[in-house]
Amino acid sequence: METKIAGQSNVTEASAPGSLRADFAVTAANNNGNDSGNVNRSLVQALTTSKIYRDYARAFGDLTGLPLALQPVETWQLPHHGCRNENPFCAMISRTSRSCAACLQSQERLCAKATHEPQSVVCPAGLCDTAVPVRMSDRLIGYLQSGQFFKSKPDKKQFEKMLALADEWGLDVDREKLKAAYHATKVVSPAQQKAALKMLTIFSQHLAMMSNQVFIQQENAEPPVIKKARDYIQEHQGEKLSLGQVARAVNMSTFYFCKTFKKVTGINFTDYLSRVRIEKSKNLLLNPNLRVSEIAFEVGFQSLTHFNRVFKKILGQSPTDYRAQLLAH
Repeated sequence: METKIAGQSNVTEASAPGSLRADFAVTAANNNGNDSGNVNRSLVQALTTSKIYRDYARAFGDLTGLPLALQPVETWQLPHHGCRNENPFCAMISRTSRSCAACLQSQERLCAKATHEPQSVVCPAGLCDTAVPVRMSDRLIGYLQSGQFFKSKPDKKQFEKMLALADEWGLDVDREKLKAAYHATKVVSPAQQKAALKMLTIFSQHLAMMSNQVFIQQENAEPPVIKKARDYIQEHQGEKLSLGQVARAVNMSTFYFCKTFKKVTGINFTDYLSRVRIEKSKNLLLNPNLRVSEIAFEVGFQSLTHFNRVFKKILGQSPTDYRAQLLAH
């Protein structure tokens, strides 16, 4: 049984702490790999160790009593195993390889469905799990995951079905303890589910903004030539900037610079330049006296239509809506 849950909300901007950029740099260096998968994992690890994530996860857990995890796209780990607020029943049934495999399959199915919007699935044991995608523009970097709760109070028949599964999985645990943990599982009402999902959606959008900031400001874990290219782009981002121009500025051929830049940063030159310009535009949008069209040309876009399209692609909303949201606070 699978249930689609849709939820959208706005989010206010927050600056990425310098320590978060440093964590990302160190992790990326330690990974010894520059492909997009390693960049994603490095970014997720940096986010999960940030103060803002830890504070949010603690507050979410205190409020809901549910676990929370930020998982990279490709992982074969149970998201809540050994974590705060892990459901004792789930901890008990994950002890055998067969039951653990069933949990992992459920998680894989959930994440496969949640690439673009929040989704929920019900696991073989009858518990609900939810995943909210964290995207940096059109790039999926991970999932905010919570769950391990019932949508309604389980009855005797459901528990008997669970016992049959436990036998099938070869689970050797005290049946009375298993029963107690099963019936002690948190029951979350539809209204509570909706509220929790809205919180997760807001936070996922916040993390997406932080990801973009960290990504374009990341330092020290890259070759000096790429650092020089980043600095050149920052200095000239308001101009009509081309790949060849930046390559010449760092004394590299256009072909080799293009290949090296993408290998190190995980995205191509055009996407990176767009992100730098959008970050600059976010600050300018705080000034209500500047028209959106003026801002678009100020940061280097050649047309308002292109600016609007790229802004929405990266931040998920139009410049006008983003400004209204900021000025409302």
